[in-house]
Amino acid sequence: MDRSRQPFASSAAVRTKMQRQRSRDTAAEVALRRLLHSRGLRYRVHQRPLPELRRIADLVFRPARVAVFVDGCFWHGCPDHGQREYRVNTWYWPEKIERNRRRDAETTTLLAAAGWQVIRVWEHERPEDAADRIGAALAARRSPAAPPRTPPTPPTPAQ
Repeated sequence: MDRSRQPFASSAAVRTKMQRQRSRDTAAEVALRRLLHSRGLRYRVHQRPLPELRRIADLVFRPARVAVFVDGCFWHGCPDHGQREYRVNTWYWPEKIERNRRRDAETTTLLAAAGWQVIRVWEHERPEDAADRIGAALAARRSPAAPPRTPPTPPTPAQ
């Protein structure tokens, strides 16, 4: 779609509401981050998993190569909550949401091809369930622990 066709807000109130929409640090993101942190998991926030890819993940576990995206139901077309009848700009929103979904799928494909695991979390998911999925993915991708080192045997005194 031609971006020049992007509609103007239908009213000042709508414009204000849209300007307040957060692209990061949403309530769902913050709740998930707090829970993961309390479980001892450390991550980077709002980073590109791959420098050459212009996509920003909400959480990046770089050593394990796991990227987490917390997707908003409206913007990413959640099958449970994202479908709705649009009252204004009806020509625009279905196309916009579909473009977002295609970009999400492309991002997942590109990262997977580069050896990353992508986890997508809907904003309506329970943070505990999402944290469990992330923890399981991280555990599965951890390299096997090296065998414990045995201390060197002390030399025996010569007799």
